[in-house]
Amino acid sequence: MRSSESSSSGLCPLAFLFQDDGAIPNHPRLPLLLWRGVIDPHLSDPAAELEALFARNGWLPAWRNGIYAFPHYHSSAHEVLGIARGRARVRFGGARGVVLAVAAGDVLFIPAGVGHERLEASADLLVVGAYPKGHIPDLCSGRAEEREAARRNIAALPDPPDPLSGQPLARAWTAAGAAGDG
Repeated sequence: MRSSESSSSGLCPLAFLFQDDGAIPNHPRLPLLLWRGVIDPHLSDPAAELEALFARNGWLPAWRNGIYAFPHYHSSAHEVLGIARGRARVRFGGARGVVLAVAAGDVLFIPAGVGHERLEASADLLVVGAYPKGHIPDLCSGRAEEREAARRNIAALPDPPDPLSGQPLARAWTAAGAAGDG
């Protein structure tokens, strides 16, 4: 893991690149990005603020809820999560991945194929999920029979825009200097 001094949004993301673990494919090239403190969690409606931010930058808000408590990934869409309220510990990258604590105000870019699973959460956890325009997420769990189709789907997806700026997301992960396993 490395962090950078800036990204296209002016905030410094943490970046985590994961290898295929045999069940969860992870993304072969794009890292998970975590921006801390993107919005003020004390706003009157932080979820609406996150939805507006994502929509301005090419991501369609799709839901408000929590994070599934089982290992899963999406092969047909990249995902962005905004933590509107509460806090959680989430494992990313599969069984050999990394456990991160996230809190209100944080934003995560989760590339297609990157596994994620909520390990614990506060009772008030509220997450806003969004996907790039024109992409509908599937739900994969790491079963052998979904693997080949998932790998094809992941490889076919274009790089998405930065959910904080709308600029090419490559600027954020290049600035973050993602290299190696998270």
